[in-house]
Amino acid sequence: MQLKNNKYYDDKTLKRWIEDDSLTDELNKKADAIRKEIYGDKVYVRGLIEFSNICKNDCYYCGIRKSNDRVERYRLTKEEIISCARLGYQLGYRTFVLQGGEDGHFSDDIVVDIVKSIKEIHDDVAITLSLGERSYESYKRLFEAGADRYLLRQETSDKDHYEKLHPESMSFENRRKALRDLKEIGFQVGGGFMVGSPYQTTESLIKDLRFLEELEPAMIGIGPYMTQHDTPFKDFPNGSFEMTLRLVSILRILFPYALIPATTALGTINPLGRERGLQAGANVLMPNLSPTMVREKYSLYDNKICTGDEAAECRACLELRIKNAGYEIVTDRGDVITYDKETRRYS
Repeated sequence: MQLKNNKYYDDKTLKRWIEDDSLTDELNKKADAIRKEIYGDKVYVRGLIEFSNICKNDCYYCGIRKSNDRVERYRLTKEEIISCARLGYQLGYRTFVLQGGEDGHFSDDIVVDIVKSIKEIHDDVAITLSLGERSYESYKRLFEAGADRYLLRQETSDKDHYEKLHPESMSFENRRKALRDLKEIGFQVGGGFMVGSPYQTTESLIKDLRFLEELEPAMIGIGPYMTQHDTPFKDFPNGSFEMTLRLVSILRILFPYALIPATTALGTINPLGRERGLQAGANVLMPNLSPTMVREKYSLYDNKICTGDEAAECRACLELRIKNAGYEIVTDRGDVITYDKETRRYS
């Protein structure tokens, strides 16, 4: 089994697709048709648990960067995380995404205990981790404990661009190595990037697409760059909504099998952003299961939606909106569909 899409598009074609606003509708329709052929109208939901906003990194675009002393820091306990998962299970979620900053408190032993505990309670769920860069040995322990997937957006595949977005203490090579390590260990791996981040060029975006072709991730998460008022990039504009939609479609065309979320950032930049993302080829949503008392503190960017909604209210609202857009939320782990090279079929 492999995940590769055999059709190749040259850089000139990708450049035109990325830059030409007049192609948005055409690309959206093409991508929607591809997604429907493989996944139908199914939309998979993942319950997002943002368990800590403490981070050792100082990324220039991020609201929870370690140098931001205006953030009220928090860290959920094991019991609080498990409580979020119990509620999510009752609401029909069969995948939980445990996401946080690179918080040194969450050692391998602690994360392994949390993963095993959730799996003991709910043996039919998938667990996705988004904990940043760790060692090969650490990733292996988490996988052996029962974690199924790992999200680690590369943010940019252009070395010069990466160094403009991050301090010297962070390594472009380490980020890419971590993604390859995760794939080798056996995780369903998720990569991704911001659209319209400071200093980004079309050529940078094409490098992102080429790196993803090499990586062949199961999941690809992108969203518009969103400004946060307490960062060094506070004066840069948000990324383009229309360009983000085109790139969602381009990803679906390049990676027909992929699990692609219509992100919260899309819904933040446009009130119908998540619905438009689905119509552009996305097939995953990630509603927030975190306690409402901490949601505003996980402030990666300004004006993030759904920070005050109770989980049950969020689920009911989202289901109605998605149904009205012509799609169906399903209670399912939502594993990636793979491509068989010999039969040339997805399964």
